[in-house]
Amino acid sequence: MQSTEQETSFLSDRILALAESQTIAMAKKARELAAQGHDVINLSFGEPDFQTPDYIKEAAKKALDDGFTFYTPVPGYLDLRQEIVAKLKRDNDLDYKPENIVVSTGAKQSIANAVMCLVNPGDEVIIFSPYWVSYEEVVKLAEGIPVQVKGNIENNFVITPQQLEDAITSNTKLVMYSSPCNPTGSVFSKDELLAFARILEKHPQVYIIADEIYEYINFTGEHASMAQFDFIKDRVITVNGFSKGYAMTGWRVGYIAACKEIADACDKMQSQITSGTCSIAQKAALAALKGGKSAAEEMTAAYLRRRDMVLGLMKDIPGIKTYVPQGAFYIFPDISAYFGKTTTEGKVIHNSFDLSMYLLNDAYVAAVSGDAFGADECMRFSFAASDAKLEEAMGRLKVSLAKLK
Repeated sequence: MQSTEQETSFLSDRILALAESQTIAMAKKARELAAQGHDVINLSFGEPDFQTPDYIKEAAKKALDDGFTFYTPVPGYLDLRQEIVAKLKRDNDLDYKPENIVVSTGAKQSIANAVMCLVNPGDEVIIFSPYWVSYEEVVKLAEGIPVQVKGNIENNFVITPQQLEDAITSNTKLVMYSSPCNPTGSVFSKDELLAFARILEKHPQVYIIADEIYEYINFTGEHASMAQFDFIKDRVITVNGFSKGYAMTGWRVGYIAACKEIADACDKMQSQITSGTCSIAQKAALAALKGGKSAAEEMTAAYLRRRDMVLGLMKDIPGIKTYVPQGAFYIFPDISAYFGKTTTEGKVIHNSFDLSMYLLNDAYVAAVSGDAFGADECMRFSFAASDAKLEEAMGRLKVSLAKLK
């Protein structure tokens, strides 16, 4: 019988080097414990706990009845791309044409397409950190070199223009960030983005992926897009989608807006991997945009209330250092005060992963360790859950953490 390592040695170096998404891995562990009969509160997944609005579901049903069951154009139905163009003008004051839009099977594929189309082996990609778990792994798949530029909790995890300037080299090809940010909920203001844009203006070889998937879940009242600055617009790939703002995670529809050369490249890439996105999901997405933002605004009001409740409860837990997220539905507190402490079974907590596993097995609360996001001193908790579950989860955390000595 061959060893496990020998059995898997036929796999490519590419897949062996690829890390599993820790958000998905933690959700899997939580489901396994729940299947064993444990009352697990899962705060690990980046998923709204709301149902997709009914008017969107009805549009999907109508699409079926109307016979939209065939292959779709690779970059997406024209009417959906036209509506995305209208949305970008209405909400973001960005001028694009349908030829600049590529619809994909979720914003994750949109990001992967763009990275694969821009990054050559050895190219450096600056990633604002903490960052969404898949950024670094997608860059590695493209054989690029991830370069983390890290913000700190004292500044709500927002990096400075000087940090960006210091990180740029002759090998830099791409900058990636999200706003509102997953995992921190940080939101970049127009002035902050302008400062970054002025730096990037001096480096014409550098492109920017601006991940705006949490655009509608914003507590500041103002969303700013990097592509609003005409002097670098053609180098910006704006990524967005429907999963967060419209509670459409399972529908898998995302899109990019970019200059035609990049859009055409992503169309070409997608044509060889997935082709066009699901016809029914596209018609649902079209209805979502036509229906406006009222459903998103209602959900955002609920997230804001939950954020404030979780913040209040966390402040009562010794050793947890908090800040105020300005968007998305996560809080990313510093939990490093518990490193070096010991469980009642004698196991030492060395890092955020150890602590996340301890909390999962002792408190039956699932969260994601900060190392997955480039910040091992932190841990991500989603507040996309009911008030009752959040209150219970914070109570369990307080009890379990008090056991560590």
